[in-house]
Amino acid sequence: MDYLKIYIITFNCGRKQIEPEVFANYLFDGWEDPSSSDSLPDLIVFKLQEIAPLGYAFLGNNFVKPYFHCFRQALKTAVKKHTDKHQVEHVDYFNVIARNSGLTGMMVFTKDDLSNRIQTLNIAEVGVGVSEMGNKGAIGMRIGWQLPNSRELVHLTFVSAHLAPFEAEMERRDQDYRDIVKGLVFTNEDAREWREVNHRDENVPLLQDDSTELDMSTDPMRGMYTDNSYLFFGGDLNYRTALTGPARDDSNHYPQPRKDTKDALHYAHLLEKDQLTQQLQQSKTLHGLTEQKIDFPPTYKYKTIDEKPVICDDETSEWQWSEHRWPSWCDRILFSSTSSLKVKAGKYAALPIFRTSDHRPVALSAAVPLQKVSASDFASLAPVHIDRQFKPRRDAARRKELAVGLVAYLGWTWEGNALVLGTIVALLGAVWVSQSVS
Repeated sequence: MDYLKIYIITFNCGRKQIEPEVFANYLFDGWEDPSSSDSLPDLIVFKLQEIAPLGYAFLGNNFVKPYFHCFRQALKTAVKKHTDKHQVEHVDYFNVIARNSGLTGMMVFTKDDLSNRIQTLNIAEVGVGVSEMGNKGAIGMRIGWQLPNSRELVHLTFVSAHLAPFEAEMERRDQDYRDIVKGLVFTNEDAREWREVNHRDENVPLLQDDSTELDMSTDPMRGMYTDNSYLFFGGDLNYRTALTGPARDDSNHYPQPRKDTKDALHYAHLLEKDQLTQQLQQSKTLHGLTEQKIDFPPTYKYKTIDEKPVICDDETSEWQWSEHRWPSWCDRILFSSTSSLKVKAGKYAALPIFRTSDHRPVALSAAVPLQKVSASDFASLAPVHIDRQFKPRRDAARRKELAVGLVAYLGWTWEGNALVLGTIVALLGAVWVSQSVS
């Protein structure tokens, strides 16, 4: 059976640009080809949180382009390093889309010679932060991938999410997930618009039958949970390893690089207290989703060292933790797995610690069968129904984001400060000129 090979990385960027050359050296550390060869993935997805400073992220568009561009540079460099190392044919990747919703973003890349396989792309977004704004929330993308020698599509849904912080807010995170399921609604219109804008070659074959290409003929609105789409949900889910913050001396027992799982400082002991694992077992969140076994250290909250662009796990050195937070596995990637939606999951790993963030990136290698999905009951696992009045709510939240973003930009960035100062100087100058000629 043929598979679509997928590589997903989730990363809380800490509102800073990554260092492309540094990031590139480790970008494929989590990649494991299901075919056991040295080939690269067909589809690469970056799920990003805190992608840029608040003002830039809320204003969007050109303000966040430099942050996305760093990932493009990192991927290009990483591909060259990989192909040179393994002496395999060079691969070019096409950036299908880069989009943010508030502080949360996503980028999708596919091998250039496979880009015409993407026949539809639906986008959805929802805020679960203050006043439903996108300081916390999710962005979703649903891809219709055309099967070889066929007009049929395999549907893939990717969601990048950022849930409520702090140790005590476990139930709030559960509610954030339900609100995301409720508010993340995919519609027909954005898929058609995307195809008109993004298909680069007029000779690329486009599917003509709307009911075939979107599979929404009976319902123009679909949520995350649908019977015919694989779902990959990931991000900074913020589930912690305690319900209260650490006491004064608790940091003395934080995990350190140890190979022996019986060592008191091995992270396995802390992993037993992981909130997300507990909530999954009780079906209180991420309903119907599964996760590969965690075999990597906590992904949050590290102290970064400015003079070291990257820190790898090494038993000769110690992890530097922030003492006021419990080390936790905040950054996760889960996926649907039913009798009809069988994901072939591979390596699940954390990349090194980069100085631009207090989180580690987490990567998942996976493969999806290239065959039409038969009927399943995945949609029935959704914890809530979608909000069919989602659009006015999201539009209202977006207006608030623009207002907050403008204030943040003017007050918290040097460009904004310069603009305010320049405006004040211009006004004072105008007053002086008017008084001088009167």
